[in-house]
Amino acid sequence: MSTGDQTTTQADVGRREAAVRRALRQEGQALRKSRARNLTLDNEGGYMIVDADRNAIVAGERYDLSLDDVERQVAAG
Repeated sequence: MSTGDQTTTQADVGRREAAVRRALRQEGQALRKSRARNLTLDNEGGYMIVDADRNAIVAGERYDLSLDDVERQVAAG
């Protein structure tokens, strides 16, 4: 890893996911991550936010959110 690079490691992604999951849990929501191995129009391999009580999709209907998108959504409230 060279200095000055903004290389994202698997551990960094894991920490970001955990932080987002905690923030969403406080709002009564949950983060779902796609497990698809073959991407389709209905599953783009990203993230989905769901209402934990109703199990209703809040955002990312087609698992089309990136982790950055999810973080922005959480920050926006």
